[in-house]
Amino acid sequence: MLLELQGLSVTRRNRPVLSDINLTLDRHELVGLIGANGAGKSTLMETALGLLPVTAGHSNLAGMSAADRARKAAYLPQSREIAWPVSVEDLIALGRIPWPGSGRAAVDRAAIDAAIARMHLEPFRKRTAMRLSGGEQSRVLIARALAQETPLMLADEPIAGLDPAQQLACMRLFRELACEGHGLLVSIHDLGLAARFCTRLVLLAEGRIIADGAPQDVLGDELMQRAFQIRTQRIETEHGPLILPL
Repeated sequence: MLLELQGLSVTRRNRPVLSDINLTLDRHELVGLIGANGAGKSTLMETALGLLPVTAGHSNLAGMSAADRARKAAYLPQSREIAWPVSVEDLIALGRIPWPGSGRAAVDRAAIDAAIARMHLEPFRKRTAMRLSGGEQSRVLIARALAQETPLMLADEPIAGLDPAQQLACMRLFRELACEGHGLLVSIHDLGLAARFCTRLVLLAEGRIIADGAPQDVLGDELMQRAFQIRTQRIETEHGPLILPL
């Protein structure tokens, strides 16, 4: 099992944020984490990785050493500011720090080149990452996570700020990674893309997981009303379902 959370509870600033979270994720899964703003999606990911203290319960990742965890799971946080004037290639190379070559060995170079190719960043390889657009920077940081070559990836709103074509490309990439044997936990607000690409959806509300299952089961009106105070209309197309908030 790549990710296993048992009875996970988190309190921040004397306020309960998450209560009794039980969640597992294994290879070949692209799990969409959905819920309203403030539902605790980012807190769940950060606590699972040991970046926030656990009030109660257990995460299989949190107890690992930082080095072991970095070889097990790549993390793409919601805040993706690039603060140093480094080249795109050098920024992506940071994903290799957990491995013995630290970006300098032949196997590291191969991983970096593969990530650059997969995110179609070859024209930007030598450019200063800070001078790229916000969407281009997001693609560079996804490439850094790819270069890390971990079996598990946690990505917090990875398609935010991307144009529609890049959103589709990103979700297709995540689906390909799942098909190749990776496991991914991705927080996402676009319910249509979640329904189309994710193998499973986990719905957070009231500090708890209120649904965990196939997209068509989780995106029902009763659960959407409870989590978002909306109704939805589902339209089937040849490319997959469209979910319209009403």
